[in-house]
Amino acid sequence: MDVIPAIDLLEGRCVRLYQGDYEKSQVFSENPVDVAQQWVDQGATRLHLVDLDGAKAGKVVNLKAIEAIAQAISVPIEVGGGLRDRSSVQQVFNLGVQWAILGTVAVEQPQLVQELCQEFPQQIIIGIDARNGKVATRGWLETSEVLATQLAVRMQELGAAAIIYTDIHRDGTLSGPNIEALRELTNAISIPVIASGGVSSVTDLLSLLALEAQGVTGAIVGRALYTGDILLPEALRAIGPGRIQDVPPNLDFSSFA
Repeated sequence: MDVIPAIDLLEGRCVRLYQGDYEKSQVFSENPVDVAQQWVDQGATRLHLVDLDGAKAGKVVNLKAIEAIAQAISVPIEVGGGLRDRSSVQQVFNLGVQWAILGTVAVEQPQLVQELCQEFPQQIIIGIDARNGKVATRGWLETSEVLATQLAVRMQELGAAAIIYTDIHRDGTLSGPNIEALRELTNAISIPVIASGGVSSVTDLLSLLALEAQGVTGAIVGRALYTGDILLPEALRAIGPGRIQDVPPNLDFSSFA
């Protein structure tokens, strides 16, 4: 299972929000490129970038920061926030981004999602951000009447490569992932699901690992990495490739010898 560090961009800086509240932002670094390099140096094989300004403005805002990160590191990047038309999606792909994350348009313009999935196969991920089971849009500032599971099923039909599921009430709170909601989602679809929101410890990551067989292929971790509640190398040893429980025992060694 992938452990995917999150880098949230606000006015060019690396921040974390509490439950998606722009008024409750904490700056962790003035230089997001340094942060990205730090996670890669510690073993990250993929990064999750969110343009918070873009999510609110409805267009990509932190282009310079996204481009600088894409040029500086060697691992693939997924980007979300403000991608609400074809030109914005093409714009981030031109910067060297591997996956574009669509959120608001999944609810408001499903036809556009279908067209983008056809044009960019396996590069369109749908970000489903849920508040009490219902999908939030426009930088989490609005809540629709669309159920998260219904949207996921529809997006799978349209050709989405994966779903990123975020429980807003848990995002930035270190209160643990919403296992029941993730189980419900994975039971409804067959494409990969990436969990986001609330991961506070390696124990939380191990609880997600129990859902790997159902289709949870990764976990996005934000605040817990920045506060030190989770150390990335430790997390990777717990649930990443070559994780501890997958290492075969040394049968040539006996403690009784």
